Amino acid sequence: MGNGYFSDIHVVEEKTISELLTLLEEGAATSKELVLAYLERIAKIDKSGPTLNSIAEINPDAAALAEVRDAQRKKGEIIGPLHGIPVVIKDNIDSGDKMHTTAGSIALRDHYAGEDAFVVKKLKAAGAIILGKANLTEWANFIAIGMRNGFSSRGGAVLNCYGPGRFDVGGSSSGPAVAAGANLAACGIGTETSGSIIMPAALASCVGIKPSIGLISRTGIIPLSFTQDTAGPICRTVEDAALMLGVLVGEDEKDPITWFAKDWEGHDYTQYLDRDALKGAKLGFLREGYFERLDEEGARIVESALGVLKNAGAKIVDPVKNYKAAEMAPVLISMKGGLDVNVLYHEFKVALNAYLARVEPHLPVHSLRELVEFNLANKETALKYGQAHLEKADLTDGSLASLEYFNSRMQDERVCGEESIDRALDEYGLDALVYPNYYAQTVAARVGYASITVPAGYSSGIGPVSITFVGRKFDEPGLIRLAYAYEQASKVRKPPVFDVE
Repeated sequence: MGNGYFSDIHVVEEKTISELLTLLEEGAATSKELVLAYLERIAKIDKSGPTLNSIAEINPDAAALAEVRDAQRKKGEIIGPLHGIPVVIKDNIDSGDKMHTTAGSIALRDHYAGEDAFVVKKLKAAGAIILGKANLTEWANFIAIGMRNGFSSRGGAVLNCYGPGRFDVGGSSSGPAVAAGANLAACGIGTETSGSIIMPAALASCVGIKPSIGLISRTGIIPLSFTQDTAGPICRTVEDAALMLGVLVGEDEKDPITWFAKDWEGHDYTQYLDRDALKGAKLGFLREGYFERLDEEGARIVESALGVLKNAGAKIVDPVKNYKAAEMAPVLISMKGGLDVNVLYHEFKVALNAYLARVEPHLPVHSLRELVEFNLANKETALKYGQAHLEKADLTDGSLASLEYFNSRMQDERVCGEESIDRALDEYGLDALVYPNYYAQTVAARVGYASITVPAGYSSGIGPVSITFVGRKFDEPGLIRLAYAYEQASKVRKPPVFDVE
């Protein structure tokens, strides 16, 4: 390596960002070689072989940008902590280059963003190379009820890298998660409104961080919800996720929600990688309403994970009682009752109208109403699963002034925050909550609290299994400490195996 392109599909497999940086620093590889190695994996694994379909398109300038980073490195001009590292970003994140930004919709298949999203600017300022755009569940999984996770009218279906066509892939950040899990990039950047990082990361045996709302700018991300949207990293290790989180955080003058991020900008989250963090920690396990969703093998895996936590010194309150949102777990996941999704319906119309009003004049849609009409006119290709969510959102008044919206938003704050997460943490004196897989994902999301999911094992029936840690807003340091200590004590992640060379 380091003397031209090396054709070895396994050369970048399971390499952490720090290991890749070491290769670059020692001259054992160049950034261009890394880019080409990932591109070969994409060609052999994503676009042929198992055909995972996680990548929507490749950045045509990726190799050229890598050569620039290599030249800078030779001159000693290291511009940031990701200098020359290839990453992929979800296809609802603007990039002002030669790639489209479509949210997976054929209505936006000719859309080129005018400039980089704030998070893309942060990545580039850190020296990262945007390798490509990753596929996703269309419109961040807010187009149709019952839509297949990972499917978009533009990109087709993303497949699970541990069981293509067998296991669920999760949504909506399925592409970034599968790309990271299958070693098609050093890291994937996803977005979440209600589980869209945690769920696909868990199902790709990855570490996903759903940051607190306000840490990361929403500018340049095709929106769903003002109060719940955030970008975040999906990586193979807690160390990489912590590093990437530090890169993404920052105050954006165009996004007032990031005012608090100025306190965390430039913060090194890798300082919380403490192997002994579980000693004396008190964790509450959310068993009721969640554990029964596992199959028998998955249940054994999660029980084993609890054992790892205990053996590492943690005290587990099992189960946590009086966690009101847990009583609503089945309806929270299915969106068929209990806590409603009115907040998303109302916010989506306002947010999407604002975004579409600024896209290129030649595009066929410039509002939610025009999108609904476009889809109806092209229903054979645009509406495989219908558009019930879009149509219901379009019926709202588009003002955020209705009593229905206000009451639903206050209910979310009360039930998911005060009466659930806050109550459990306070009453039991907990450092964090823990739950199986991604099953309580929407609870923390509704109040903008931090979550991090970590691989726990593999079930032959449901695929990768994880445990997820939840804390209060801006409690990323504490969650990273706990997640890292668990990861180091368990070390269960195994790369997916593909019959390609």
